[in-house]
Amino acid sequence: MSMGPGPLSARVAGLCAEAGHRLGGPTQAAVLDVRKRLGEPLRVAIAGRLKSGKSTLVNSLIGRRVAQTEVGECTRLVTQFRYGTSDRVDVVKRDGSRASLPLDESGMIPQRLGVPRQAIGYIDCMLTSDRLRDLTVVDTPGLSSTNNPISDESKKFLFDDDLDPDSQGALSGAEAIVYVFTQSVRADDLEALEAFRSVSARLSSNPINSLGLFNKVDKLAGGGDPWPVASPLAKSQAEVLRRVVSDVVPVIGLLAETTEAGRLTAADCEALRELAKLSEQDQQILLASADLFKSRDCSVSREQRERLLRLLDLYGISFAVAALSAEPQLATGDLVRKLFLASGFPRLRETLDQAFRWRTDAIKAGWGLSALEKIAGGTQRPADRELLRDAIERVIQQPEYHSLKLIEVAQQVSAGNVELPERMEVELTRLALSRDPAWILDMAGAPGPQLAKAALDAATRWRAFAVAGASPAQARVAHVAHRGFYLLSQRVREHAGRQ
Repeated sequence: MSMGPGPLSARVAGLCAEAGHRLGGPTQAAVLDVRKRLGEPLRVAIAGRLKSGKSTLVNSLIGRRVAQTEVGECTRLVTQFRYGTSDRVDVVKRDGSRASLPLDESGMIPQRLGVPRQAIGYIDCMLTSDRLRDLTVVDTPGLSSTNNPISDESKKFLFDDDLDPDSQGALSGAEAIVYVFTQSVRADDLEALEAFRSVSARLSSNPINSLGLFNKVDKLAGGGDPWPVASPLAKSQAEVLRRVVSDVVPVIGLLAETTEAGRLTAADCEALRELAKLSEQDQQILLASADLFKSRDCSVSREQRERLLRLLDLYGISFAVAALSAEPQLATGDLVRKLFLASGFPRLRETLDQAFRWRTDAIKAGWGLSALEKIAGGTQRPADRELLRDAIERVIQQPEYHSLKLIEVAQQVSAGNVELPERMEVELTRLALSRDPAWILDMAGAPGPQLAKAALDAATRWRAFAVAGASPAQARVAHVAHRGFYLLSQRVREHAGRQ
């Protein structure tokens, strides 16, 4: 997964560098600060109810088991995981001072932090994990129950206006939010997510850059294959949550964590091979329930079976045993790969990598330009103001910057601020969310000329809508969409011409 600065934010960072050295004192410092922020990795905030499996998913994303998965002191705090040249945990106090701790003997954040909880702003965890070179993960405290959609702890540590600048910095830069939930979305889940959104405006929370993660889908099928149920269920949940998230991805977080963090040992795989040698009837009885799996007489020790349950749960064990029964010679590495695929996690990684990378680039670039506009408005020196506004104008004139306007109008529509017919809303969202013409136009495998014509037809349709029958707010959106589809048809034609 590579999520370094994208082309749009890199261009704005270039503008900062170029203008920066020609500006005076504080204005120069502010502009160079914007440049630094644009170069930082994608920041993803993970939100969800207590016990929804957030920390398990954080560990899967990092590729190491470092976030505590048992509810304890540190699961009630904001924890930021970012790349560092050595492993280190800093408890950042509300007064801005830091206390450093080592990871515990199992390589996790210690349960006891040695600082009174009310004095802690957040935990800053630096790790040598390569995954974090391109991704900073912010784990947030669990949302609580119905009558109190966001626990006081979350409010206190996430959203207080008097948060110290470090804590605000750790959270306010989140360009993407992943909501984790389990089973079907209940009305109070929706309430909790809406409440999280309303108080997390500074996490630039919007359906466009928020993703729903339907976790623990292995609990759906009583040990059988959950995927035939999980995929359509995730689709219908995406419908329920469409004003809150752009998509819902089903996953089995425990399988993802076990495989991604390299937790299966040679002894674990040996035990699974042993279980695969049992008769089909013995396997069926053992795997009928967790209690039977632990307590029944068997050639694999009870201790080892309990460990397998912690690592894979019943579905993961059944899946591995079936794979080894079908293919007794299956190498350990191949078995781990099959389990990883069965976790559904590759799709989450792909969504973060493809969809969020493109959106983040535009969102970051838009943030950078508005930050520069603000700096220009606040500077005391007319020459500096002129220089900055000039540079911003030059960048905005370039056709690829139309994607910023598209993201902006798509956010208004997807958040329900501007109503559009559903078909048009889907078309606009696709145009704003991707660079892939076939995906935008929903024409997989179509040749270039056909795609160019479809894009031009769409541009014509949006223009007609803008001039006839649209409200002023719809017309503004429609003009942006018209130009977007027109530029898309040009891009497809140029690409076809070069081939």
